[in-house]
Amino acid sequence: MNLIKFEDFSFKYDQAQDFVLKDIKLNIESGKFILLCGITGSGKTSLVRAMNGLIPQFYHGEIKGDVFVKGKNTKNVPTSTLSRDVGLVFQNPENQLIAMNVEREIAFGPENIGIPWDEMDSRIKECIKITDIEHLRKKAPFEISGGEQQRVAIASILALQPEIIIFDEPTSLLDPKSAIQILNLLKKILLEKKISTIIVIEHRLDIVLPLADEVILIDKGRIIEHGEAHYVINGEKFLNSGVNIPKCVSVFQKLMNQNIFTGKLPISIEETKNLINSIK
Repeated sequence: MNLIKFEDFSFKYDQAQDFVLKDIKLNIESGKFILLCGITGSGKTSLVRAMNGLIPQFYHGEIKGDVFVKGKNTKNVPTSTLSRDVGLVFQNPENQLIAMNVEREIAFGPENIGIPWDEMDSRIKECIKITDIEHLRKKAPFEISGGEQQRVAIASILALQPEIIIFDEPTSLLDPKSAIQILNLLKKILLEKKISTIIVIEHRLDIVLPLADEVILIDKGRIIEHGEAHYVINGEKFLNSGVNIPKCVSVFQKLMNQNIFTGKLPISIEETKNLINSIK
C-alpha cells in the first residue's frame, strides 16, 4: 500500500531563485526500511519536510504538484493531523526534548492529541520497553547521553503511533557503537511491526545500508534512483553520485574494474566475507 505519494511535485522556498525539489514522482510503501541519501544540498531534508506537511504549511514557497499521505493532500490537512501518520526525529534530539523528565517527554504528544489517560499510560510503558529506557524514566533529558536522548526522542514519536517515522541523520552526533545500536533499534521496531515504514537520512552508509530494504538517491532536487538496495548500489548513478561509498562497495568496485570480480557489489560485512571466501 502507498503510504506517501508524490505526484510531479516541485518546491521553491520563498526568496529562493531555484526550485529545491524538482518534478518528484515517488511512492513510499508499507513495511520498508528506506535509506534516503545524496550529497549535502541535494534536497534530502526538503523532501522529508514535504512528507509530513512542513512544506508547504510551515516552510512557504512556490509549489507545483501534490503530496499525499495515506490519501490526504498535505496542502489541505493540518500538520498536527499529519503528525499522527508521519513522525519526524530531528538530527539533534535536544531540539525536540522539552519536558522535565523522560516520562513526561513521552507523554507530551499523546496528551496534546487527547489520548485518554489509561491508553496514554499503556503507550508510555510500551515505548519505554521497546527503546530500553526504563532506567531513564525519571531523569531529565539534559542529564543523559546523546544516544540515550535519541532513544527518548524515538520513544516520544512512537507514543503517537504514526505509521511512518522519518529520521534526519540520527547518528550524526553519536560514536560508531551508539550509532549501530540506534539503527539496529530502528530495524527491530520495524520488524516487530511497531511501525509500518522507516525512512532514514544518513551519510554513514556503511552502517545503514545493511539494514535497508530500499534506497532513494536524490541529486540536485531530483530523485535519480529508487529501488531495492542491491539494485541501487550496483548502478552507475549511485557509484558516481558523490555520496560516501562504503568501503566494502568501493573495494569490490575496484576488483570489478580489474575484471577480478563480476558479481553484485556487497552492502554488508557479512556479504563481503562471503564474497572473499568465494573468490578464494
